[in-house]
Amino acid sequence: MSDSSIEFRALIERMTQAICSGHGAAAAACFVPDGIYHDGFYGEFRGREAIRDMVENRFHANARDFSWALYDDLSGGSLGYARYGFSYTSTIPGSEGVRVFFAGISHVRLKDGLIARYGEVFDRGNALVQMNFPAERIVKSLARWAEREKPAER
Repeated sequence: MSDSSIEFRALIERMTQAICSGHGAAAAACFVPDGIYHDGFYGEFRGREAIRDMVENRFHANARDFSWALYDDLSGGSLGYARYGFSYTSTIPGSEGVRVFFAGISHVRLKDGLIARYGEVFDRGNALVQMNFPAERIVKSLARWAEREKPAER
């Protein structure tokens, strides 16, 4: 394993464990000052303060008992990827106490040994179904996310 792969693994593990523990400042410290965390549910957060706030006031306001396991991580200098399994217990009204699990892929742009941009790909609908959301709410959420992901017209 190359030094860059070992460093990437340590960085992404530090970020994921800080998020699971609710330590927003520690998670944000894994990013360059103007770094971006693009969350599959909540959208894009730019800068360390916004990332800290996301962890503390979005993730940990709506869930507890986080677990985030990384697999097959690899890095080629300025890019890193890892498969993951992510789970949490929902605290959202109507799905309190429901354990949710999904698998995904993290894609990371690196700069100066820190994260410049974090993004992820996973099946959002799978998580919403597990939380027993009504079909109408799931469709509305998926339609909104699909619209955001459309490329700009050229």
